[in-house]
Amino acid sequence: MQFLEIGTEKDHVHLLMQALLTMTNRQVAQIIKSITAEEIFKRLQEVKKLLWGGRFWTSGYYIGSVGKYENEYAIM
Repeated sequence: MQFLEIGTEKDHVHLLMQALLTMTNRQVAQIIKSITAEEIFKRLQEVKKLLWGGRFWTSGYYIGSVGKYENEYAIM
């Protein structure tokens, strides 16, 4: 996976990334959520105490994709 752009809003994150077709969208979302939550809790231990149930991410996600002959403007 390669992150091309990262943006944030008040309650969510936008990621523009490139990934191989060897993973499903669900697997990509799970990997990103798992690694980022682990790193945030490791670096900012007080965050986990502030969260209801100690979970950083909700269960939902949205993934839009483009094919070989498209670019990021197709999903914006």
